[in-house]
Amino acid sequence: MKPSVRSTYSVGWLGVCLSFFLAACSGISQSPTPTLPPTATGRPSAGTATPTIVWFPPTETPTPLSTQAVIPTPEGRPGLGEVLFIDNFDQPEFWNTAVSNTASAIIDSNKLTLAVNQPRVAVVSLRKEPLLGDFYAEMSADLSLCRAKDQYGLLLRVLSAGDYYRYVINCSGQVRLERVRSSQPYPLQDWLPSGDAPPGAPAEVKMGVWAVGSEMRFFLNDRHQFTVRDPLFKQGALGVFIKSEGASPLTVSFSELIVYAVSYASPTATP
Repeated sequence: MKPSVRSTYSVGWLGVCLSFFLAACSGISQSPTPTLPPTATGRPSAGTATPTIVWFPPTETPTPLSTQAVIPTPEGRPGLGEVLFIDNFDQPEFWNTAVSNTASAIIDSNKLTLAVNQPRVAVVSLRKEPLLGDFYAEMSADLSLCRAKDQYGLLLRVLSAGDYYRYVINCSGQVRLERVRSSQPYPLQDWLPSGDAPPGAPAEVKMGVWAVGSEMRFFLNDRHQFTVRDPLFKQGALGVFIKSEGASPLTVSFSELIVYAVSYASPTATP
């Protein structure tokens, strides 16, 4: 019997389809497996920057301060010239002296001694010559009896018994300057504490005053105490004084007066 054409065609078509299917399946199974990117590890590649830990970070360096120039202290007594005179208190005729029941001013043993024995009593002794304008004068004061607010000191540019400047030290360790005009005192420098003013007796201190024009500088033991400017009295004589404030006696001796000429243009120029 001859095979049927239909069945032959069917078998052939089925073979073609099966072959195509197998070929298709074979192409799928043989395709390459996709490659995954490499997993990153803890070790950086050669081109990756690694942060550096700084255990001791540098601190900010402060800018150095500029060096201050040292300015010399102006001379406290500039322009001192020759010695005009030295008074060793061996010539009583140059000073006012007197003795009474309440007070005395006497020259003995190269000292001018002022004494009072009642409260609120003042004693003044003036040098009769010369009249001084610009000068520097220093004198020693020896305290024998002096307490609390008792006063002593120098008179300068004395024009009369009631017109002068009064450099005052008390026995509480303070200093002061007064202008006395027509016998009325006016403070140009009120009380200042001073470590150079003896706080009572017995003691000794060197007083000094530098006067040029209207400027006056005051010293104790060669140390500057204060400076005052006042144009009222331009020249005059020198003197000394004491004044008791309490009931106790007061006795102060003055010695070794030295007066210098001064050639100077005031005020002091700034260095």
